[in-house]
Amino acid sequence: MDRSTLPVIVIGAGPVGLAAAAHLVRRGETPLILEAGPAVGASVLKWGHVQLFTPWSYATDGVASRLLTAAGWKAPNPDRYPTGRELVEHYLLPLAELPQIRPHLRVHTRVRTITRQGFDKMKTVGREAAPFVVSVSTADGAEETILARAVIDASGSYQSPNPVGASGVPARGERAAADRIFYGIPDVLGAERDRYANQTVLVAGSGASAFNALLDLAALAERAPATRVIWVLRRGLTEQVYGGGDLDQLPARGALGQRVRHLVEQGTVQVATGFKITAIERVGERLRVVGEQDQLGPVDQIIVTTGFRPDLSILSELRLALDPAVESPVVLAPLIDPNVHSCGTVRPHGVDELSHPEPDFYIIGSKSYGRAPTFLLLTGYEQARSVVAAIAGDWEAARQVQLVLPETGVCSGDADSAGCAVTLGPPASEVPLLTLTASSARAESGGCCSSSVLATCCEANVKDTCCGATPAATCGCQ
Repeated sequence: MDRSTLPVIVIGAGPVGLAAAAHLVRRGETPLILEAGPAVGASVLKWGHVQLFTPWSYATDGVASRLLTAAGWKAPNPDRYPTGRELVEHYLLPLAELPQIRPHLRVHTRVRTITRQGFDKMKTVGREAAPFVVSVSTADGAEETILARAVIDASGSYQSPNPVGASGVPARGERAAADRIFYGIPDVLGAERDRYANQTVLVAGSGASAFNALLDLAALAERAPATRVIWVLRRGLTEQVYGGGDLDQLPARGALGQRVRHLVEQGTVQVATGFKITAIERVGERLRVVGEQDQLGPVDQIIVTTGFRPDLSILSELRLALDPAVESPVVLAPLIDPNVHSCGTVRPHGVDELSHPEPDFYIIGSKSYGRAPTFLLLTGYEQARSVVAAIAGDWEAARQVQLVLPETGVCSGDADSAGCAVTLGPPASEVPLLTLTASSARAESGGCCSSSVLATCCEANVKDTCCGATPAATCGCQ
């Protein structure tokens, strides 16, 4: 079968999925964007009240912006920090309405399975020549299959939150207490105010999402004084938990942790460190939270900000190479492992790190990071550019990977973090950048991936530092 006439299916109409569609259009390819939600940016709207810690200048894809500008779009102030809703309304919706994109977008279309036509996972001979078969269901329950010459999975991981149980599975009683548990960042000061006002609320997690929830709850407590806030961390409350502060090259991100530190120091937030939740028990209408050696509560509500994980169920008949711990592509895993990396220390990566044994299938965006919480939109846009270039046959462009990331001011992230995508903070008009390229991964700020570390790595022909052990070529050795 001639696959060249078939579309490239993009799963997910969020920022990274629509960026991939824009790059496909630019290269003369025909995308077909499948979005499970009722509109583009459906997952983003679930945290639409939250402000990004990156300004507009870092929140849009270059090719997508050029398409929009050519159609008369007026770009937002590059120094302003959009909320999730603003990102959708002022960027994603106009992008989706472009005549180059709109005819190729289908909403209310959920992907159920992906396979190769006539080939299950075990069959090899002739596999690469077979088109992909993508099975979908629509809002009315109808099912259909769509053939594709390539598939880009940009469906994200927001719909698959990690449980609050410290062992990676739901704590005993967690499912039964679902009516009093929120996964993510609730709109504490808006739509969900009545749920949390004058209640005792436990927040579990130690990343940006936890900070957002804690700050909103503290603001709510000023108006509803009976509101009590308990912050539970699986690790200790070290300086690293609060982030890079003044050393963070995104001031909004650095300021966030310092604001939370102030809440803790003034006693607005009660902290329980080293607390690993094993069970949630009903105590009348309230909940008792049980740890390995202690217990908390009773509390009225629990907010879980322990990150997300990829839903891999639709990919069960594809040949994937995934790291057993991170659940990202196996080559990418050591570059993003949250035990050693933060958002600003991830080194350059593109199609080579995102490839699987299944040709012409790629996972990009936050889902490509598996369970790692260190993803930034800038990274997803570069992934889209590189992968689309490869699909179009331009391997030279695909491998000319460039990544520009603001330093965090800390050496690593944390697996309990809910990610690097969103946070509150004051705007900044000028942010210095750390620039990394495939030929020279140099951190001028002198962080854990500084030039001195890389020099040692090159001498030993291996990089074995807090940035992970990988071949020297990966860190720019010539």
